[in-house]
Amino acid sequence: MKLGHAHIKVRDLDRSVEFYTTLFDLEITERVGEKFAFLTGGGMHHELALQAVGEDARTPGPGTVGLFHIAFEVPDKQVFARKYQQLKERGIQPFTIDHLISWALYFDDPDGNGLEIYVDTREQREGKKSWKGMNRALPEKKILAVLE
Repeated sequence: MKLGHAHIKVRDLDRSVEFYTTLFDLEITERVGEKFAFLTGGGMHHELALQAVGEDARTPGPGTVGLFHIAFEVPDKQVFARKYQQLKERGIQPFTIDHLISWALYFDDPDGNGLEIYVDTREQREGKKSWKGMNRALPEKKILAVLE
């Protein structure tokens, strides 16, 4: 068994399609009117399904049961740093953290759905094999240093 796709509810389908295709390099494989859009990173019909539920839909809240976030893995620290810059250019200030097994950016989509962009660091010199609940600060300077 494997995870096939994530399906999230959004207020404005066009806005969400632009957000996910731009920030996550996904492509539309199918659109059903103004209600559904199916996006892929390649190789599948879709990894992400977007469903428009209307402008009056409630925002997910902290401390409630439900999905915490959807995580997208990037191949290396350079791509991670470029995604960090892209978020900042859009006015999004992600929460950054070094989990010792990965570097992570946490932020919300325009509808309040939690997202993560991460790079696996377990096979790198400073990486650990398991998380064990440990976290370190991941300053902007360290993220951007990989682009130098």
